[in-house]
Order: sequence, then C-alpha cells, then structure tokens
Amino acid sequence: MRSRPCSKSGCSLSAVQTLTYVYTDSTAVLGPLATRPEPHTYDLCRRHATSLSAPRGWEVIRISSADADPEPSTDDLLALADAVREVGFSYEERTTNDAGPAAGAPEAERMVEVRRRGHLRMLADPASVRPGPDA
Repeated sequence: MRSRPCSKSGCSLSAVQTLTYVYTDSTAVLGPLATRPEPHTYDLCRRHATSLSAPRGWEVIRISSADADPEPSTDDLLALADAVREVGFSYEERTTNDAGPAAGAPEAERMVEVRRRGHLRMLADPASVRPGPDA
C-alpha cells in the first residue's frame, strides 16, 4: 500500500491523519488517516496534525488514532493461523471425482459457477441452471 503525502504545500512527509471541516458546526475533526483520499478532506503528516489550529470560534476535535486501530493481539494472530491451517487441510482431504459433490455435501459445494468478474463469482444451484445454446 502506497502512503499519501501531506496535503500542506511544500511538505513531502507521509500523511498520518485526515482533517475534515464541519462548517455547519464550526468544527474541525482530526482523525485517523482515511482509507482512501476523499474530496474536501486534508491528509496531514504528524507535524502538521499536532500543530493544527482552528479559526477563532471553531472547535477542534482530535480523535486518537491509537483507539481506532488497535494492534492485533496474540489471540487474533493464533486464530487467523488456525483458520488458514484448517482451510489448507480441507483442500487436501477433497477427492476429485467426476460424479460431482456428494448428496450430503455443503450447499456451497453443490453450486455451479455461472459467471466470474475479477475476484467475484456468481453461483447458482445446478438444478436452476438452464443449458446454454452450445450445450
């Protein structure tokens, strides 16, 4: 993932927080870096985020980025490793046969891929799929 630069002109540091103005409430909200650039927001480096001041009569709300994106715990990492390991074992246990999935197989294994676009797949129940003209 490529980092975005600070929105302040002349600053080449990487942005760490996003600034948004709420004009109706005369409020400036400084929070964690947005996942993608948005119009009418400003991505700021740590130096410009800490030195931010608002116009007279405006309030600045600083949302701590530490609370918004906590570090993963050891339990989270172990659970992820177990899930990956379980999926890996399930692929090894599968047998390939031309008869198709067993009658007691999970619903997802009885589905037929109809169309694919990028990483998305459209699945359908084989009973509901009509043969195409070239079938």
